[in-house]
Amino acid sequence: MDNIGIRNSLSRWVRDTGPYSDVVISSRIRLARNLEKYFFPSRLSHDRQEEVVNEIEAVISKPGISENTEGLRTVRLEGLPVIQRQMMVEKHIISPQQAKTNGHPGKAVVLQDDEAVSIMVNEEDHLRIQVLLPGLMLWEAWDMANNIDDTLETKVTYAFDDELGYLTCCPTNLGSGLRASVMVHLPGLVLTNQVSKVLKALSQVGLAVRGLYGEGSEPLGNLFQVSNQVTLGRVEKEIIEDLISVTKGLIEQERSARELLLNSDTGSQLTDRIYRAYGILSHARIISTQEALGLLSSLRLGVDMEIIGNVEPKKLDELMVLIQPGFVQYIAGGDLSSDERDEARADLIRDYLAKDKDIGES
Repeated sequence: MDNIGIRNSLSRWVRDTGPYSDVVISSRIRLARNLEKYFFPSRLSHDRQEEVVNEIEAVISKPGISENTEGLRTVRLEGLPVIQRQMMVEKHIISPQQAKTNGHPGKAVVLQDDEAVSIMVNEEDHLRIQVLLPGLMLWEAWDMANNIDDTLETKVTYAFDDELGYLTCCPTNLGSGLRASVMVHLPGLVLTNQVSKVLKALSQVGLAVRGLYGEGSEPLGNLFQVSNQVTLGRVEKEIIEDLISVTKGLIEQERSARELLLNSDTGSQLTDRIYRAYGILSHARIISTQEALGLLSSLRLGVDMEIIGNVEPKKLDELMVLIQPGFVQYIAGGDLSSDERDEARADLIRDYLAKDKDIGES
C-alpha cells in the first residue's frame, strides 16, 4: 500500500493541522446519552442491544432529517475483522471496551466520512457522541457534537432527570454527560523533569490526566490526555472554557521548557538526541511500538523547534498512529507475530521517511 493509500485510512484529526499544533495534537468532545426505554447496556440482552442499534440507524439514515446527520453511516462491529476494530481503537474512534464484541450483535459505531464524528452505540452508555478535531479546537468540536445531539433528541427520548440531568451508567458522567479533552505532546516538560509537578497541579484543579488511549493507559511518546473529571452541577460552557484556559497555560509551559532546553548547557545534547532519533527511525530494521513512539516524539520536538528541517510535522503524527499493531498488520496484509510486527513497523517507518532525504538544520 502506498503512502497516499495509507493516508486515506486516517482520521481528520491525524491528517489535518489545527491551532497550537506544536503542542496540542487533538481536541475531543464526548457526550454520554442513554435512551429512556432501555436498561443500561450492561444489563441489556444482545437482542435488546441490537434494538438500540436499529433505532439509531433508522434515525441517522433517514434522509432530510437534518444537515447535522448527513454523511453519517452505521458500522456494525461484530461483522468487522479484529484488525479493523483494533485500527478504530488506534484512531480513537472507538474504545478498547467497544472493540470487544465477542461475536455478538448489538455493538456499532456511527461514522462521518472523515471520521471527525463517531457515535459509539452500546459501549458503557447507549450513545457516546464524539467529535475529534486537530489542534486546539474544543469550541468547534462542541458545536458539532451539540448539533448532532440536538438532532437525535428530537427523534429519541433520552433518560433525563430534572435534578440530576442526563442519566448515565457511571455517576461521574451525570449532569451534562460532557467529557472534553485534549491530547498534548509534552517532551519539553518531561526532559526538564517538570511534568510530574505540572500534572499534579492539573489533578488538584479537577482535571484527569491519562495516557495515549485514555483511562488505564500509559503516556507513551510523551503524549498525555487531559480532560474534565466532573460533569454534575457544571454547565458545558464552563467545562470547555476551563479546559481551554488550562491547555493554553500548558502550551506556554511546554514552549518555555523547550526554549530552556535549547538555550541551556544541554542544548547540544538535545540536538544530538533529535538527530539520533532520526537516524534510528530512518535505518532501523526492527523496532517496537514503544521505542518508535519515543523516537518520533524526539523527532517531532526537533521539527517543531526548527532544529531539523525537511520533515513534515503531520507526517510524524500520522506515523504515531500507523505504527500501532493494528495498522501495521493491516498494511502488511494479515496477522503477524510480535517479531514480524517489529520488522514490518521498521519497514513502514523507513518507507514513510524515505523521501525526506536532505535532512538538515533549519
